[in-house]
Amino acid sequence: METNFSQPQRQSSIGVLVMFFDTIRHWARGLWPFLFIWIFKFNEINKVYFFLGLIAFIIIVGLVAYFKYLNFTFFLDYENEEFIINEGIFNKTRTTVQLNKIQQVNINQSLIQRIIGVYSLDVDTAGSTKKEGEIKAISHPLALELKARLLDNEKKKNSIVSENESNAITADETHPFIEISFLSLLKVGITSNYVKSLGLILAFFATMYENVNNLAQNSEFDKTKIDHYIDKSLAIQSIAIIVFMLLCSILIINLFRVIIRYFNYKISRQRGSLLLSFGLINTKSTIIKPEKVQITSVSRNYFQKKMNILELKIKQATNGEKEERKGAIEIPGCNENERDQILKLLFHKIPEKGVMLKPNFRKLVFSIFLTIVLPLIAFFSLGNYVPELLDFAYFTPLYAVFLGLIHYFGFRNYRLFIHDDFIIKQSGAWDIANEIIEPMKIQAITTSQLFWHKSADIGYLTLHTAGGNLAFQLGDFTIIKQYVNRWLYEIETSDSNWM
Repeated sequence: METNFSQPQRQSSIGVLVMFFDTIRHWARGLWPFLFIWIFKFNEINKVYFFLGLIAFIIIVGLVAYFKYLNFTFFLDYENEEFIINEGIFNKTRTTVQLNKIQQVNINQSLIQRIIGVYSLDVDTAGSTKKEGEIKAISHPLALELKARLLDNEKKKNSIVSENESNAITADETHPFIEISFLSLLKVGITSNYVKSLGLILAFFATMYENVNNLAQNSEFDKTKIDHYIDKSLAIQSIAIIVFMLLCSILIINLFRVIIRYFNYKISRQRGSLLLSFGLINTKSTIIKPEKVQITSVSRNYFQKKMNILELKIKQATNGEKEERKGAIEIPGCNENERDQILKLLFHKIPEKGVMLKPNFRKLVFSIFLTIVLPLIAFFSLGNYVPELLDFAYFTPLYAVFLGLIHYFGFRNYRLFIHDDFIIKQSGAWDIANEIIEPMKIQAITTSQLFWHKSADIGYLTLHTAGGNLAFQLGDFTIIKQYVNRWLYEIETSDSNWM
């Protein structure tokens, strides 16, 4: 039996508990100094007043949660094609979201919501940095039904899809067509995000070192005695142990992050849209319209290639770089066959690489000069005034070789492929990514050329989309301008509904 969303609906009655804990969470941000005082001076305060105040606080929070639940309603205005949310206790708020502007609908479940047995549903458009509408307590069947109504892609197809075809589609939607296995998540965990995990670990150890150093300076002990007992061979062994522990920590952190975040990852079709569900502690269910997708990135490194896995990242319309990073939808651990299935659903065919543009060699030279030559000149120049720095000079060849290899492989993989229906940018030294966009989804195009690049006929190209920018540096400027004119014509004549 279908729910009549044209009538105002309330959240699940058990959702009062969600409102209760959510109110406590918001109030705790402003009351945490008083909580610390109560904790550290618990023995000094009057216990009777303390417990009476605590009971009064719980009663007030309970009343606020109840009135939040009572005044919160949502419904669909089919005549005006709008999703409307009414909320507020004293200040009433009415949020209206146009159905054709909805970019993404997420169904999430935090640990508290899982214990209570409800889900939250939030609606996102491209016009704001926050969620336009959020329902904090709703049953899972009702959430799925509302989500399907908000992102109904079948309206355009009703006139051409037969009854038998519709039944076939419905039957296909009952089961996920892709499930990311636990083994695939393990492979992703040990082959990705080294830099991010290393940064977290180094930040932790740097903080610990600073605190220990401050403690040592304020303590009364002779440092020379400690240095007397430190053997050089022991120091080398300690460094080796630290490096080994660092590598193990990176792998462990990656494994836990990937498994907790992407556990039980399933991908299904729902009324022409893509339904993603995943999560171990906080479960998340996201549905997206393929025509709303702006940039699709496919990336893998050497180890992932040998293990036959890769990672996909889908970007929809966002409002700024911060929202772009947060709003990107990641699909880890796919194999090549699963990648093709997803790309076919998003683009109705597998993207092809067309004409290839290569960057000028000056890109490599400039990168080496900026990140290797200049830092080394600064290091040795500063070493003339601070001789202690030159004790680390034996690290400079390793630094130069390491960055040189990164820039070389990055330059060799840096390409722009132009097809009639797709633009694909390939980049990366270790993790090689292919970012795919469709020309009709370009919002604006920027080209530039420095005066000393005119003789070499090279320049810069930036394609602006609602999901982020795609830039290509120091390519053949004559060819770039030819394609820019073509893309501008396609943008002006396209009637695609990507917003």
